[in-house]
Amino acid sequence: MHTFQAELKIIDINPYVEVPERILSAVFKQAGKDKGKIPIQGTVNEVPYQQTLVRFRGQWRLYVNTKMLTRSPEKVGTRIKVSIEFDPSDRSITPHAKWVAALAKNKAAKAVFEQLRPSLQLEIVRYIANLKTEASVERNVVKAIDFLLGKGRFVGRDHP
Repeated sequence: MHTFQAELKIIDINPYVEVPERILSAVFKQAGKDKGKIPIQGTVNEVPYQQTLVRFRGQWRLYVNTKMLTRSPEKVGTRIKVSIEFDPSDRSITPHAKWVAALAKNKAAKAVFEQLRPSLQLEIVRYIANLKTEASVERNVVKAIDFLLGKGRFVGRDHP
């Protein structure tokens, strides 16, 4: 585990910290790559997190969301203590059975879903898989199918 302190900065609406080069190099070595998304884990001010290290606008950034640091957008400019290491754990998400069934039943929606960029597919699958009640799953599966068919918004987005 590599530890450092950094100033919390913001780009657009996203708080982040810059990871020092020596630590980035060590994480890349652990991951066996220095391109694409790199799964990581660690702590922010002693609070555990699981996150993805990404390169954006030419710089590697560790985005600090509100689960990692309560009210993180309000804390821009402060210094935080960060630990980081490569996370080799399996992060695959199993789609909810009702989502799978709905796509199987609606070929037109399935065709649109399969043409979406992978990150949006994952966002939809993750959203539905993490819902707490069966009623909310059922309601959101209907909304997601409608979204794919061009009827309304879903996950804060207009029809693709």
